[in-house]
Amino acid sequence: MDPVLEWGVDVVLWFQQASPQLDAFFAAITSLGDEEFYLLFLPLIYWSIDRAVGVRLMVLFLLSGLVNQVAKHLAAQPRPFEYDPQVEAIVEAGGFGLPSGHTQSAVVVLGFLGTVVRKTWFWVGAGILMVLIPMSRIYLGVHFPTDVLGGYILGGIVLWLWLRYGTRLEGWFFEQETIHQLILVTALPALAMAIWPTENMVTGGGTMVGIGAGLVLERRLVGFDVAGTVLQRTLRFLLGVVVLAGLWLGLRIAFDGLEPAILLRIVRYSVVGFWGAVGAPWMFVKLGLAQREAEFVPKPITW
Repeated sequence: MDPVLEWGVDVVLWFQQASPQLDAFFAAITSLGDEEFYLLFLPLIYWSIDRAVGVRLMVLFLLSGLVNQVAKHLAAQPRPFEYDPQVEAIVEAGGFGLPSGHTQSAVVVLGFLGTVVRKTWFWVGAGILMVLIPMSRIYLGVHFPTDVLGGYILGGIVLWLWLRYGTRLEGWFFEQETIHQLILVTALPALAMAIWPTENMVTGGGTMVGIGAGLVLERRLVGFDVAGTVLQRTLRFLLGVVVLAGLWLGLRIAFDGLEPAILLRIVRYSVVGFWGAVGAPWMFVKLGLAQREAEFVPKPITW
C-alpha cells in the first residue's frame, strides 16, 4: 500500500463525514469545472463578450486539457474510490486521477481571466472558486489531495508559460500559410489521440481539432465582430447554444452503439468545436446578429 495514498484516503473519508448533507452543494460547485459548463461558458465569451479573449481562452483551455490528459496517462494513478472501497464516488468520474483536471482548469481559466479583468472583486471570487472546486473533488471521492496539488502545480506552470510566451506564439502562428496553420492545430491532438485513444483524450483532442480549424477559417472567411446591442449579444448566445447543444446531444444519440466508437467520438467533438468556432459566427453575420469587423477583407485559402 502507498502511504501517501493511504493518507489521501483518510483525508477523503474525513471530508465525507459531512455526506450526504453537503452532497448537493459540492456537486454544484464541481459542475463549474464540468464539460457541460465550459460548453456554455467559453462560447459566451467568444460569441457575445470579447472575441479575442474568447479565442485565447479556448486555445489555452484546450492546450491545458491536453497537457492534463498526457500527465494523467504518464502518472496512471487510480482515483480514491478505485483505490479503497471505503470511499464513495458521489459523482461519476472516469480515467486516471493525477493531476486533477478540474483544479488545473480552474487555475488556468480563472487566472487568465483575472489578468484580463484586473479587478479586486474578480480575484476574490476567483480565489474562492480555486479553493472550493478542488475541495469539491476531494469531498466527492474522485480525487486525492495529491491530485489536487498536482492540478495546482501543472495549472500554474501552463498559465505562466501562456502569459509569458502566448502572444509571441500567436504572432508566429498567424504568419504561417493556411495549410500550415491547419496542420499545426491538427497534428498535436492527433498525435496524443493516436498514443492514448481513450475517451477523455479523444474528447479533448477532437474538440481541439474542430475549434482550431474553425478559428483558422473564421479569420479567413468570416471575420465577425463581437460588438452589438445587448439584445443581439443575448440572441447570439441563445441561438448558438441551441444549435451547439443540438449537435452535442444529437450526434451522441445518432452514434450510440455504433463502431468504431472512438472514431465517432472524435467526429462528434470535432463537429461541435468547428460549429462553435466558425459555424456560429457565420450564422450570426448572415442573420444580422453580428457584423464583420470594419477592416476585415476575406482572404483566399493559401496552400
